[in-house]
Amino acid sequence: MTFESILQGINGFGRFQKMILAMLFFSRLGIPCHFMLNNFIADVPSHHCDFSSLDDGGVFRNLSMEEKLVVSIPVQEDGTPSSCRMFAEPQYHLLQNSSNSPDARTVPCQTGWVYDNTTLRSTVTSQWDLVCERRGKNKATATIFFIGAMFGAITFGSLSDRFGRRRMILLCYVSTILVGFASAFSTSYVMFVVLRFFTGFYSTGIFIIAAVLSVEWVDIEHRKLVGVIHSLSWSVGSTVFAGIAYLVTDWRWLTISVTSLLILVFVMWRWLPESARWLIVNGKHEQAHMYLKRCAKMNQAEDFFDTIKTETLSAIVVTEKRDRIYSLFDLIRTPKMRRLAFGSGLMWFCVSASYFAISFHITGFWLDIYFTQFAYSLVEIPAKISLYFFLDKIGRRTAVVGTQLMVAICLGINIFLPKDMSLVITVIAVIGKGFSSATFATIMLYTSELLPTVLRQTGTGYNNCLGRIGTAAAPFILLLDEVWKDLPQAVLCSVALLGVIATSILPETSNKCMPETIDDIEQQ
Repeated sequence: MTFESILQGINGFGRFQKMILAMLFFSRLGIPCHFMLNNFIADVPSHHCDFSSLDDGGVFRNLSMEEKLVVSIPVQEDGTPSSCRMFAEPQYHLLQNSSNSPDARTVPCQTGWVYDNTTLRSTVTSQWDLVCERRGKNKATATIFFIGAMFGAITFGSLSDRFGRRRMILLCYVSTILVGFASAFSTSYVMFVVLRFFTGFYSTGIFIIAAVLSVEWVDIEHRKLVGVIHSLSWSVGSTVFAGIAYLVTDWRWLTISVTSLLILVFVMWRWLPESARWLIVNGKHEQAHMYLKRCAKMNQAEDFFDTIKTETLSAIVVTEKRDRIYSLFDLIRTPKMRRLAFGSGLMWFCVSASYFAISFHITGFWLDIYFTQFAYSLVEIPAKISLYFFLDKIGRRTAVVGTQLMVAICLGINIFLPKDMSLVITVIAVIGKGFSSATFATIMLYTSELLPTVLRQTGTGYNNCLGRIGTAAAPFILLLDEVWKDLPQAVLCSVALLGVIATSILPETSNKCMPETIDDIEQQ
């Protein structure tokens, strides 16, 4: 008897599974908010030098604010006031002649900056002046968060394979709430980025554990549906986040608002079961029997379960070595596992880099930042729902290859479009985001099905770690526009194509039993 046959007998998608799915769905609603938080709290509002140091107590003081700006701030080639430089002395002649004097001496901002707070009342950018020569620090806030997510993925992937899914997800709930609230009260830039590192560290634990736990409790027939619904929680959370960001324009209160979404999930944890698959492969047959009995009772399949004894569960999985502790090394110890780890890791890196680079690039379009965020998130919902109807027909691998190829095409098209076609560029960017989200949704399910139970969480952590490396690189890829305006798009297009190649070397998993041990992988 296999675990799949037991699930089938006790209804592998009954009320018990739907309860788990609902709890884990809500657990992920706040995670994309934290992942996209930097789009708003680190937004760079329009700014110019604080020119109060030029006040000579005479003519300058009697000028209007618009006139002070004219005589204090040089104009750039595009006709906008400079963001990073000011005149060393007031240029009163500019009130009659709007052309800059080529010999007028300019200096860096002397006493800070003045920010336009009409859209966002407060950001970390204006809080700690992360502009001009400090622009790199602004981008680093997102990168440091994702470096934390990278370490969190590898850490909690391993810990949840060793200590169980349920215990580790509780630790992640509590820790994310604590460091999330603490970061809102940061008194310095260093304190803020340290706390954001740990927010990424713990929140990614929720992300990967919830993904695996939801799939491990359902039968083969419904794995596809669960994978799509689980991924939709990210899109719904992102869409809701656009509304929250629109209403809450202070970065501290916005951070508190998105962290508060996890409190309800923390309360519901007591009803969340451990993975019966994990319990069985780790020799905890009595606990597995208890959870399966609870599942059978809720699904009204007690008659079938009465024939299942604890001894029956002990015969389901025969591992290479009983009570053995698995590690990252086991991902590369055998030939087929090594190939699987290389292909899936590279796939995650490429998909994550392109997905988040598109997600972070929400300025400079036809829509404002709120509607761009909303459109980017809303397009994910039909894109992911469409997967439900195609995943079994075309297979997981073909779905990833096809959608990622479309992402590369959309990125490539936008390189060649004239910049004044902002509406067309926005539409293509939104379509590209839709395909990218469909790719991301598929690889979550795909890699869960590829990995054996004994290494599923460790492997998921490893893949997420490489994905977070790609995500951390995304903000700096966008900075390449200083070299050439379209260089970020060209790099991301190449990365997306590399992801297509990496996926092509992986096996198909559609309508197949999930492997339990490394031997199952090697014998395929």
